[in-house]
This record gives sequence, structure tokens and C-alpha cells, in this order.
Amino acid sequence: MSSSGASKFVIIAALIGNSLIAVTKFAAAAITGSSAMLSEGIHSLVDTGNQILLLYGLKRAEKPPDERYPFGHGKEIYFWSFVVAIMIFAVGSGVSIYEGIRHVLHPRPIVNPGVNYVVLGLAMAFEGAAWTFALREFSRAKGKWGYIEAVHRGKNPTLYVVLFEDSAAMLGIIVAFLGVLLGHLTGNPYFDGAASIIIGLILGGTAVWLAYETKGLLIGESAEKEIVDRIRSTAAAIPAIQRVNEVLTLHMGPDFILVNISVDFVDNIPAGDVEKILQDLDARIKEEHPEVKRVFIEPEAWQVSARSRSEA
Repeated sequence: MSSSGASKFVIIAALIGNSLIAVTKFAAAAITGSSAMLSEGIHSLVDTGNQILLLYGLKRAEKPPDERYPFGHGKEIYFWSFVVAIMIFAVGSGVSIYEGIRHVLHPRPIVNPGVNYVVLGLAMAFEGAAWTFALREFSRAKGKWGYIEAVHRGKNPTLYVVLFEDSAAMLGIIVAFLGVLLGHLTGNPYFDGAASIIIGLILGGTAVWLAYETKGLLIGESAEKEIVDRIRSTAAAIPAIQRVNEVLTLHMGPDFILVNISVDFVDNIPAGDVEKILQDLDARIKEEHPEVKRVFIEPEAWQVSARSRSEA
């Protein structure tokens, strides 16, 4: 299964779970008057909207190249992942903190707290199932890297965006449960408002990290060093190439790498041979790296290439 296919299943699973959870949380908030439960409902609603945006981004990224976008629309998924981070921060975090402060300034006792316990228990079960599914897919995709390194180096943000959302959601449920429980046991309504503020801070921290990680992909990150080194070795192994001056790569999407190579051919090589060598090199690179979709090869003397790089 491609990375985009795996991402789509993860997002759909999270979308279904969060939609159901959001409805139950809002119903519980209306019945009990809990600020923390209302914040959790907003949290789940924002997550539901985010998953819709991610699915839309995946759909847009599948559009084929055209005259205006000759390299396709793969970067759409990076853009919409960044929008999701902004949504979490602006809506989820902002509204939760505002609601918590409002509840602290104007506290109201929680009624029927048992409803909150039932809803939070169900939410933890649903969220835990979605989180487990997202973690399994992310673990499969990360390969030999550690979790933090995989997030930093990964080129498909949808997998870790959903995982981050689900992780923040589970933390939020725990905080909401503690806020409701402490408020219930002590009769102090301030615990409920404080829980809402903490949930907002959790969402804010999640949003900042997601925005940081997706920013590089949106601007334009190169392929991993191992891929660049293998492409360089493939080109250098051709006898007619005297020197590989430069290998530039750019991720146009999770499964689309653009490659530009500057090579210095041996002297006095026939023009007809150069054309065949370039075709063979192009085919060999794409065969070894299926994610490489476009290859541009520049025959360029080493001195000229070095001067160009120093002037850049």
C-alpha cells in the first residue's frame, strides 16, 4: 500500500471516531454544564474538521500535472497539513483557553457528573482505538528511525498529524476526567475551568510542533541524504561521467522526488553517446528509486559548476 493509501485509511478511521465522540461530548456538556467537557467537544469537532481537510488535501494531491502545475499538485498535502496546525491552534486551543478562563471567572457547579464519566470513558475507548491504528501505521512507515526522528525526517505529514491529534485528544480526555472528578469530589468548580485551560495549552503545544514540522515540507525539503548519496553513486558509476558535480533533490509530495544532477563528462565523447548515457542514467535512477518521478541532468564542466555554486 502506498503512503497516501495508508494515510487515507488512518484519516477515515479518525474521522469516524471523532465525529461520534464530538456529538456525545457536546451532549454531555449541555446536560452537565462542564467547561472541560465543552472544551473536549470543541477539541473533537476541530479534529473532525481537520481530518476532512486532510482528506481534501490528499484528493487534491492526486491531481495529475497540467500546464500551470507541470510537477503536479503533491504539495497540496503539505499546505493542508499546515492549515490543520493553524486550525488546532486558532480554534481548538483558543476557544478552550477562552472557555476555561470564562468558567474560572464565572464558575458554575457541575450537575449529573456521572454523565461526564460515561462519555469520557467511551471517548477514551474510541480515541484509543483510533490512536492504536494511527500508531501502527506510523510505526510501519517510520522503518528503522526513532519516533521523533521519523517525524522530523518524514515526508508524509498526514500520518503523524493524525497521530499527534489522537495523542493530544487522549491527554485532553485524561485532563477533563481529572477536572470533573476533582470538581465533583471537592465541590470546587474552579477545577473544571482549569482543566479546560490545560486542554487548550495541550492543543496549542501540539499545533506549534505540527506547524514547525510541516513548514519545511511546505517550503521545499530535499530527499534524505541516503537517497541523494545513492543517486550520486549511480551517476558516478558510469564510466563516461568523469565527475558528479552536484545532486539537487526536492520533494514535490510524499511520493514525488524531483532530481537535478550536474555531471562532467569525459572529454571528446560523441554527442550521440551522451544522449544514450543520459537516457540510461534517467531510467536507472527511476528504477532504483520509484519515488523519483522527474530527473534533469545537466552536462557541465566541473570548473563552471563550481563557479556557479560559489556565486549563488
